[in-house]
Amino acid sequence: MKNTALTSTHEALGAKMVPFAGFNMPVQYEGVNAEHETVRNAVGVFDVSHMGEFLIEGEHALALIQKVTSNDASKLTIGKAQYSCLPNDTGGIVDDLIVYRIKEDTYLLVVNASNIEKDWNWISSKNDVGASMRDLSDDYSLLAIQGPKAIEAMQSLSSHDLSAINFYNFIVGDFAGIEHVIISATGYTGSGGFEIYCKNSEVKQIWDKVFEAGADYGIKPIGLAARDTLRLEMGYCLYGNDIDDTTSPIEAGLGWITKFTKDFTNSEALKKEKEQGPKRKLVAFELDERGVPRHGYDIVDTNGNKIGEVTSGTMSPSLNKGIGLGYVPTLFSEIGSKINIQIRKNAISATVVKLPFYKN
Repeated sequence: MKNTALTSTHEALGAKMVPFAGFNMPVQYEGVNAEHETVRNAVGVFDVSHMGEFLIEGEHALALIQKVTSNDASKLTIGKAQYSCLPNDTGGIVDDLIVYRIKEDTYLLVVNASNIEKDWNWISSKNDVGASMRDLSDDYSLLAIQGPKAIEAMQSLSSHDLSAINFYNFIVGDFAGIEHVIISATGYTGSGGFEIYCKNSEVKQIWDKVFEAGADYGIKPIGLAARDTLRLEMGYCLYGNDIDDTTSPIEAGLGWITKFTKDFTNSEALKKEKEQGPKRKLVAFELDERGVPRHGYDIVDTNGNKIGEVTSGTMSPSLNKGIGLGYVPTLFSEIGSKINIQIRKNAISATVVKLPFYKN
């Protein structure tokens, strides 16, 4: 089991630690709902240093990225980031990721912790263009400072105007007394804020100063359980639940990051699927009565026939109702469609809704 540079800090704060993607990670501190509310209303800090970081450099860096990712990275200017995915050869997804353009020929790919080795091997296998690749995952830490008060609370720590960093933009600058950290705004919670990428040796200083600066704003450490409820309220996909090697970006509702203005892995087949329409779709649903949908629960039609299963589900702390995502035949995917979630012996009525569940 790997530790992050802050594991002992989390333990000292009384975090409940659990194994996650091969790392010893804080799942919660004071409780999921309280932590969720902190991020929705004030400011919370996640240690997400388990995430992977690959540096792709050189004159052929863009060519490699264009080949392996579904989105069009040629649109990136320096200081911009892009959500994308790595399609596999069989219609599914190797991983979803964020691509940062750091310099003219330098890109940072941020990948899921559980897929670091798999992604590295996949991208390497496609690198016949001679792009330089470096895996920085073990050397870098990542903090996500999230919530409506994040910018105000953290502004004293940087000489840069944090409010000027637009969504999916970033700067390389000073923060908490450390030079040359990446400050980006690619949040996974829907409540604003930003992420700090720094070296492992720097993260404890940054963590301490962040909590000092945020003391008057109700800042708290937040665990991965609240991260999950926050992202689900926004309808953001979680790899391993809502997308995986068997789900296509088209049926997952990720057509917007699948650009057919270029050739990429399996692009012909995905283009055909988009033109013909997928046989199933990932839908968002809200329960019409009390209940909590969970990952793996069956989705059934009004006659009790299984038509799909829940990929992510929870009791939404913001809405106080059961919400979830799941794949269903396209016939059942229209907004307003009625489906049922099999919760033990009961088929609980649910309605297909438009994302996000949580509207600011």
